[in-house]
Amino acid sequence: MTMSNIQQQIEALELEILEKKKQLTQLRKSVQERQVENYELVRSSGEKVTLLELFGDQDELIVIHNMGKSCSYCTMWADGFNGVYQHLVGKASFVLSSPDAPEVQEDFAASRKWQFPIVSVQGSSFTRDVGFIQEDSYHPGVSTFRKDEEGKIYLHAQAQLGPGDDYCVTWHLFDLLPSGASGVKVKRNLNERSPFQLTNNVALGVKDYEKAIPFYRDVLGMKLERTLENETQLSISGTNFFIEESAENNVYFEFAVENIDEVKRALLDNGCEVTKVYHDKSFMIVDPFGLQFHMFEGKK
Repeated sequence: MTMSNIQQQIEALELEILEKKKQLTQLRKSVQERQVENYELVRSSGEKVTLLELFGDQDELIVIHNMGKSCSYCTMWADGFNGVYQHLVGKASFVLSSPDAPEVQEDFAASRKWQFPIVSVQGSSFTRDVGFIQEDSYHPGVSTFRKDEEGKIYLHAQAQLGPGDDYCVTWHLFDLLPSGASGVKVKRNLNERSPFQLTNNVALGVKDYEKAIPFYRDVLGMKLERTLENETQLSISGTNFFIEESAENNVYFEFAVENIDEVKRALLDNGCEVTKVYHDKSFMIVDPFGLQFHMFEGKK
């Protein structure tokens, strides 16, 4: 068989696959929707939220069923969704769900620099009812929902997630390599050169707190995420800013680590100074050269 014939077969098969995918899309659309209840879930920040509230001002909702922090493969899928999140929310609301506790989700999301909202399904039958718990084991997948004018919610379509699917681009690129997808090693951390994982959180001390918040919101265009007792969280381009009153105008970046005691000893031995302690796994620190940062050990 000549090279020309092989290339012709490749192109013909690509067109056939594309046509099959169009047929699959139409078949999924032909499956009758079913109404689901307005489940109560928990945001990674700890607040309760209903499935209906997750729609926001959109009529359609994408929910990723993630197995949680312990699954490196699910994490790689979520890293991919993070890159296209801003494009997705132009069409529909998007949220990732997992069985992890909210505080675990919040810490882990910061270490991965995820921008999308996350909800915990602990204590809810949501994941089981939509079919992604089988024999008491969580399975990865995606469900799409729509709401009507009366606020009723309908499960529209679903797909399983796994190597070779259409929802994680890495596998198709691996397939183009001479070695294929064999021997794939999914990275546990974004930065494997160092125990420090830079998060997307920045703490900022401001001199005039009451005037600063509307400035950042209305002039710089930051999104107001939530107001806490002594600080306000805003975000822009995937970075969270925690604003609080401070005459010193300090700026703190943030690192997540897996063994904070070991890291703390190394920092103190190299001239760093702890400036504030929240608890034994979370503190503020300054290095001898001017960088100030929050350090925490991610919850397991």
